[in-house]
Amino acid sequence: MVDVLQDYRCERKYLTDALDPAHVISLVKRHPSAFMVPFPPRYINNIYLDTRNMTYYHENVTGSRDRRKARIRWYGNLFGDIEKPILEYKIKDGFVGTKEHNEFPAFTLDEKFDIKYFREKLHWSADDVRYYLRDLDPVLVNRYFRSYYVTRDGRFRLTVDRELSYYNIRPHGNNFKHSFFDRRNVIIEIKYAKDLDDIAGKISSFFPFTLTKSSKYVQGIESVYI
Repeated sequence: MVDVLQDYRCERKYLTDALDPAHVISLVKRHPSAFMVPFPPRYINNIYLDTRNMTYYHENVTGSRDRRKARIRWYGNLFGDIEKPILEYKIKDGFVGTKEHNEFPAFTLDEKFDIKYFREKLHWSADDVRYYLRDLDPVLVNRYFRSYYVTRDGRFRLTVDRELSYYNIRPHGNNFKHSFFDRRNVIIEIKYAKDLDDIAGKISSFFPFTLTKSSKYVQGIESVYI
């Protein structure tokens, strides 16, 4: 179906609500690994897709070894005309995972966005994308502000996410007023190749953060639906 972005990698995810984003970023900048900024921070927007039985959600809640997520991602403004969205498919196998992607047709996120509109846009996708998404519907919009860091040798990447927001998606007609804004939590992720897990443990030991398995998708569903 899609092009693989990278080989399977490990990911350590941390959550803090005790430190503000400025404090978290200060800790990253003072880290002995001397993290560098590869490019400026930016807003990331996602539309998550799931089956009618919410299979992907339940896989992530129960901690299934084989977990999947499907989302349409873009950067910058949340609402309005989305010119270059990307379909991402995340696959987790235990503690490692990979990500694949493909192009998705341009669309507009406004009050007219619903399942019917999504299906009309899907009609203009590649055949394999249409086949893969045939049983999936848009269920959640989420947005956050991400800062990027990388070690000088490029072996470890770290991101800091804050200003998280979530919006539910109705089958018909959406004003996106049913939403949840998380101004308290900051999410830190460290990503690296499988054979670097021991070194990653030393890097993460510098941070006073709590290791978590919580996903933005699960948090979003439970914030605006449950």
